[in-house]
Amino acid sequence: MNMDEDEDRTAEEEQAQAEHDRAAQELTSSGLFAGPDPTVVDDVLASPDVTAEVDPVERAQAQTEVHRIYTEILARAPEHDVQPSLERVRQVLELLGEPQRAYPVIHIAGTNGKTTTARIAERLLRERGLRTGRFTSPHLSDVRERIAIDGEPISPEAFVALWQEVAPYVELVDERSRAEGGPRLSFFEVFVVMAYAAFADAPVDVAVVETGMGGRWDATNVADGTVEVLTSISRDHERWLGHTLTEIAAEKVGILTPGSTVVCAEQEEDVAALVRDAAHALDARLLVDGEDLAVVDRQLGVGGQMLVLRTPAATYTDVFLPLHGEHQAHNALLAVAAVEAFFGGGALSAEVIEQGLAGSDSPGRLELVRTSPTVLLDAAHNPAGVEALRRALEEAFSLGRLVGVVGVMGDKDAESILSGLEPLLNEVVITRPSSSRAYDLEDLADLARDIFDEDRVHVAERLDEAIDLAAARAEYGGEQDGAILITGSIVLVGEARLLLRGH
Repeated sequence: MNMDEDEDRTAEEEQAQAEHDRAAQELTSSGLFAGPDPTVVDDVLASPDVTAEVDPVERAQAQTEVHRIYTEILARAPEHDVQPSLERVRQVLELLGEPQRAYPVIHIAGTNGKTTTARIAERLLRERGLRTGRFTSPHLSDVRERIAIDGEPISPEAFVALWQEVAPYVELVDERSRAEGGPRLSFFEVFVVMAYAAFADAPVDVAVVETGMGGRWDATNVADGTVEVLTSISRDHERWLGHTLTEIAAEKVGILTPGSTVVCAEQEEDVAALVRDAAHALDARLLVDGEDLAVVDRQLGVGGQMLVLRTPAATYTDVFLPLHGEHQAHNALLAVAAVEAFFGGGALSAEVIEQGLAGSDSPGRLELVRTSPTVLLDAAHNPAGVEALRRALEEAFSLGRLVGVVGVMGDKDAESILSGLEPLLNEVVITRPSSSRAYDLEDLADLARDIFDEDRVHVAERLDEAIDLAAARAEYGGEQDGAILITGSIVLVGEARLLLRGH
């Protein structure tokens, strides 16, 4: 390198440092932080979406305002704590001009696999050249993940503007509801309103919308799907949805609409019969995994699997999916069939299938985030999810000593989750997600001691301490290929992802 080049590089470095210092000074003097905390500027400047057109100070201010708004909305009741009604959401959307009618919707309900199916379907639609909206829940690291435009979380600035747009109407309906003795809109209802408004504002060509907990009374159900997808239905949220599979399924099929196309995963016999009856009553076309479509073949590949998928329109061969497990192959199949149906039922091009599936991801679903030791994240939080995790882990990974870091939410079947994990784990570190709804730490540890041998159970309240302890136990005795599995709660996995990856 000559002297001129060295001087140019030094000047660039000095300019970058000056920009950083200016941003830090303006931010910390703005009164936005009770700290102040200049490290926020470092995080913003390091973000991949901060370009020359994005002012780092304005971005940091917007992120701070997002957090304030999120905290404000979080003070509302969770979805399951309010009256089963769509009226509050309908009223707000009517005041906004019914944005949910401005675009077609692919609506997804089920117990497991909804988010992955939504992400793959949305990616395929983008590969066809459509502008997309995607609503999924819960989020892993940032609340903005719930509302995505063209596959990317809504920007902090757009999130703030969106809240300013809808907040007066939310407040008006809150007042109406309370005057009649009802509740305010719930946390989830507010985010549904925001999502539907954001998609109309974008505007999008199509929205892929995942239900929250049920179907019939789920806030997302104010929109009518052109295509509906029912992923695998199993027991979860039994306190609110029912204690039998048919009771739970009856809530899920509440999203079906007259004349639509319904793409359904393979289900238990009673559930399958209920779905058939519901589709027939609505004159909806029904496509069922295992009958009308199938995963013909799966072969392990580096970082995923090679698939042969059959739908009513085509057989797609040698398709790579960068996700692990048979359940993910079937989620991809549902997504392909749904997108075919959205476009009228014809086959998708080889390029759309190849690029769409190969470009799909599903963070927190058997995701490798570290090596030495290997650290895997999986958001399994019910018995069926744990069973799918077990099969995928045994198929795709050759691990030695495996130590689990497990935290569970209080409304989950913790005993069944731990029982499903026990054959997989040499030891387990019990911890808790940072949520008021988390399972009590000592109660969960007592359950674990009943299921595992007592000397296989460890306890650490803080997640970072739990991961450190699990790493030490995974490498106990000089184990060379020890690994850590963090699972049991989507909230816990999101916190671990933020801790280990920074996003």
